[in-house]
Amino acid sequence: MFPIITITETTSPKAKPTPGQPLPFGKYFTDHMFIMDYVNGQGWINPRIEPYAPFPIEPSTMVFHYGQAVFEGLKAYRCLDGSVNLFRPMLNYERINNSNDRLVIPKLDPEFCVHATKELVNLDKEWIPSGEEESLYIRPFVIATDPFLGVRASDTYRFMIILSPSGAYYSQGIDPVKIYVEDKYVRAVRGGTGFAKCAGNYGSSLIAQEIAHKKGYVQVLWLDGIEQKYIEEVGSMNILFVIDGKLVTPALNGSILPGITRRSCIELAKSLGMEVEERSISIDELIETGKTGRLSEVFGSGTAAVISPVGELKYEEKAITINNNKIGPVEQLFYDTITGIQKGTVEDKLGWMTKV
Repeated sequence: MFPIITITETTSPKAKPTPGQPLPFGKYFTDHMFIMDYVNGQGWINPRIEPYAPFPIEPSTMVFHYGQAVFEGLKAYRCLDGSVNLFRPMLNYERINNSNDRLVIPKLDPEFCVHATKELVNLDKEWIPSGEEESLYIRPFVIATDPFLGVRASDTYRFMIILSPSGAYYSQGIDPVKIYVEDKYVRAVRGGTGFAKCAGNYGSSLIAQEIAHKKGYVQVLWLDGIEQKYIEEVGSMNILFVIDGKLVTPALNGSILPGITRRSCIELAKSLGMEVEERSISIDELIETGKTGRLSEVFGSGTAAVISPVGELKYEEKAITINNNKIGPVEQLFYDTITGIQKGTVEDKLGWMTKV
């Protein structure tokens, strides 16, 4: 039996985006938000849905000073029959608990979090867009809320879920992007927070992102933090390769985020009889396979973009073009299958979807 969620509906609904209106990713927000608080000795209490609005917070609140903040990202999709789908939501809430553990934040109940997400999405379901590459982005997050200046774990936290109707993550959609391989800065090291989806990981990555943009590249490909030799992940996605007809992706080693779309690509590949290798792959090996033609496809995978083909990789003074800067057959198949399952136009044989 789940705790009762108190619902206070807005008395001033916002104007919703009109069909066909451009929906930049993460810019618009719906009428309501879910909130739940943690108090040491009481646990997670007072689950509620309220009108989306700012809330007062002390300048001394610990999240501002010591970085105890984790988040997730998932989506709700409107199907042709009018129903609404969530894509593998339990995995997101299981993963947020992994992040919570690393940052000494109390665990959440994943089943209740899925229930709360359904309640919120159902209340704001009229905000779910139905256009191609459009969805309702769902952002759960936890912040430390003690008003205290001192380095320790907080005694109080706030868990929230907000919703944002969004279009494609990249303005060019599924067209191949250019990726810059970062060779100075590092994202994470084993033993650190690389496997966690915490705010600090993204703040420290911004400098490399700025460098890549100035060089004309859309994203950064990170190398390992020890030798700066082995490929890890892209700034907002995991990375996968098709080499000699096999799906190859860096093995999860403690400094790579265990992506849910990455996992889905691996499961889909195996269901189709495609050989999969999760292993270390060096940037030198990647450049060599690109030169010899063994590397046929490179793509990112993540909730926001789903599948993002890579048309060019730049490392030091070397640049390689992948598949003539065109979408490859594996990328297209994965994109069509995953988005089709999400939208309800492809049979969900793997049991990924949860109905709202």
